[in-house]
Amino acid sequence: MSDQDIINCHIHTFTNDHTPKYYPHPVFVVFRWVPGLVRVMRRAAWFMPWAHWHSFMVRIEAFHRSGNRKSQAAIFDEIQPYYPQGTKFVVLPLDMAPIGHGPVGRDIRHQHDELAELAGRYPEAIIPFANVHPDNPIAAEEFRRCVEDLGFRGLKLYPKMGFAPDHPVLMEEVYPLCADKKLPVITHCSRGGVARKGWGKVECDRVTAPFAYKPVLERFSDLRICLAHYGGDQDWENYIDKGFHPDNPAAKEGNWLWQINEMLTCGDYDNLWTDISYTIFRYNKYAPLLRLLLTEKVKDCDRTILDRVLFGSDFYMTRQESLSEKAVSIRLRVELGEDVFTRIAKKNPLEFLGLPEK
Repeated sequence: MSDQDIINCHIHTFTNDHTPKYYPHPVFVVFRWVPGLVRVMRRAAWFMPWAHWHSFMVRIEAFHRSGNRKSQAAIFDEIQPYYPQGTKFVVLPLDMAPIGHGPVGRDIRHQHDELAELAGRYPEAIIPFANVHPDNPIAAEEFRRCVEDLGFRGLKLYPKMGFAPDHPVLMEEVYPLCADKKLPVITHCSRGGVARKGWGKVECDRVTAPFAYKPVLERFSDLRICLAHYGGDQDWENYIDKGFHPDNPAAKEGNWLWQINEMLTCGDYDNLWTDISYTIFRYNKYAPLLRLLLTEKVKDCDRTILDRVLFGSDFYMTRQESLSEKAVSIRLRVELGEDVFTRIAKKNPLEFLGLPEK
């Protein structure tokens, strides 16, 4: 595989202008008023007795600096040096206005328009998806505008921001358009991330768990759906560190990594996918398990997990981690080997996105 063939199926370019004023807590508004405060805290951390504190603040400062960029183009400029020329990026916007944490500076329509302009500047590099939050009264209309007028090429969902995957607006208006236009769907599937104000773990997990998508997959069997983050850090850690007692099958069945693997290999969901975005940035702990999953033949199953895993990073959220985009992609290429890396970073993304092979 040439370097130019890489496809990163999961990045973000939205800025702080697109996030709620008081997220995740009203006290954090001070960082909007005084952007330099994070830099002051990073410098102060140098004198702290905890060795890890300074490196942590360095990463938080980088994350804060990315979010504070004045445009999506400025954020996209940050990621490009980490990848070879010719790399393609699936860019995923988010509509956070309805989640209850205060107003956003620029609404989802503006975010989509700016992303469309950016994709116009980089037509060979950017694959824009549109985001739908069904509690937004214009959600379905805006999604149709993005697809039919702006040329967007997929749907991004984030249920723990306040809705179920089988929300009526999605089931009756949005998914049918995706099915008709053969547009893929990428949806958040991790216990971490942004949540609707007032929602606790029970509400968030109910709408985010892999099994929550069964009604959608059963009704729209031709719809290509990617459960992003492969279940997320917490479930990968539990899978490795705690395992599952053989006398307690419920513990295994409640693990999202196990749920996704079960759905990928059961034979009932031919168009289900997952990606490794963000989760794989805990590289030293999770890369060996990923290699095992991708190279293991599942008993009594014609399909391997390798057939349905996509490469993605979750930039710029990954600014909070110690490894860079380039470091992770290089390590993965070495750890997985050329053939397996080619599958998840080229062949599988082309199939998921509905793009022709060159």
